[in-house]
Amino acid sequence: MSVAARGPALAGTVPLPVRRPSPSRATAVVVIAPLSLAMVLGLWGVRRQNTLWGDEAVTYQLAHRDLSQIWHTAQHVDLVHAVYYAVMHEVFALFGGGLLTLRLPSVLATCLAASGVGLVGLRLAGPRVGLLAGLVFPLLPQVQKYAQEGRSYAMVCALVTWATYALVTGVAHRTRWRWAVYAFTMVVACLLHEFAVLALAAHGVTLVVSRVPRPVLAAWSVAAVGVVAGLLPLAMRSMGQSGQLSWMGGPVRPGYFLVVAVVGVACTRAPLASRRPVRLSALAVPILVLPGLVLLIASLVKPLFVDRYVLYGNIGFALLLGALIDCFHRRQRFRRTAWIAAVAVLVALVPQSLALRTPQARSNDATAVAAAVRKAGRPGDGLLYLSGQHRILTAAHPSDTRHLTDLALAQDPVSSNTLAGVELPAQEIEARMLEFDRIVAIRGTGAHSPTSPQEAAKTSTLRRYFRESGTTRVNGARVTVYVRDQDASAERGDSAFRGR
Repeated sequence: MSVAARGPALAGTVPLPVRRPSPSRATAVVVIAPLSLAMVLGLWGVRRQNTLWGDEAVTYQLAHRDLSQIWHTAQHVDLVHAVYYAVMHEVFALFGGGLLTLRLPSVLATCLAASGVGLVGLRLAGPRVGLLAGLVFPLLPQVQKYAQEGRSYAMVCALVTWATYALVTGVAHRTRWRWAVYAFTMVVACLLHEFAVLALAAHGVTLVVSRVPRPVLAAWSVAAVGVVAGLLPLAMRSMGQSGQLSWMGGPVRPGYFLVVAVVGVACTRAPLASRRPVRLSALAVPILVLPGLVLLIASLVKPLFVDRYVLYGNIGFALLLGALIDCFHRRQRFRRTAWIAAVAVLVALVPQSLALRTPQARSNDATAVAAAVRKAGRPGDGLLYLSGQHRILTAAHPSDTRHLTDLALAQDPVSSNTLAGVELPAQEIEARMLEFDRIVAIRGTGAHSPTSPQEAAKTSTLRRYFRESGTTRVNGARVTVYVRDQDASAERGDSAFRGR
């Protein structure tokens, strides 16, 4: 057949459709790629030069106690984290109580959260948005930070993520078991940290804004009542421990939250891809903005806002950024600019990612404090904590203080079912201090204002009868050696003699 004869036939041929990946393959990519990236970032520098910061030292200390001791301690302090400590106790029992074991659950939780964000994006706007959102999530600086901490926040974030996925699928399929999964996941998240209940409120706003059918709203309402009922006993008991939040008396620092909230809301100005019945922006904006905003408003009365308490807000931010990148990708003229901007952002994140994996990235360094005490102290020296709560900083490194005498301690933390132990009365502390010629004192980097008779006795005795011999400054604390001031001691002796 001639070429001319073939022409009409070819002209009338229907073009072959572009082969698209099967739904199962697309889902696998959306799950595996974000999970793998989160794993790489989580394991990169996870030891942070074998250092531990104060909150992790609390986890390390309490998770090594028996479950009964954890329960008794939680009656006095840290009840809001009791479930997490019990979980970590079992993790330590299975895999050993080392530093890597302390942080690996958070790494794994972040991996699960990343894959969950990807699936939520896939459900709301398709596989490309899901993949992009899932990859953005573990790259966010705040997510990278708490992926490597031995605290509950990454676990809470993972549970909220999968509860969000159960919510989206529950709206679409309207099956009871999905709502049961949603309720159970949210209850566990709230038991790990009470402020996860704010994600429940954000989900409610999403459903109202999306105008879902009444049966769906009713099913969510039943699940929400179950979640609140499950949380209520813990919330009522923990209100009696609100004094624990006294450390939050300083200025509220909402910088990260405000930046991501503004950028996230700005993303909604673009024509984002989305599917019914729940729009991506209707889900992402409430979970990004509402929890942090509630805590900020509450902080006008009592400081409550800490960015890690609403770590799960990054779920919404990642979804919005993923959808925005997809929006630019769909527009041919913006595609190259979008990818150049994405690469530039990744390069800009490298210095911060490196900094997050150093001991200086945390507010204090318990390992450095213990090492400074070991270096400054001599066998037989006295040891003094200003205030007594700083005893937590050396609890994970008992060998560094073994040869020193804790001058204020009446009952150790384990036997007293406390975090920092029970201290002696003020007069006994002063008397014990005067029995030593050298005292190693640990104090925070801020101004130390005595808030109890014991703290006042420590400060006044050091000022009257001792002088500073040297100070070592470490991240979050100062370790000072005090030596006996012979002139002051002689004057005290003369005064006592004249008193007779």
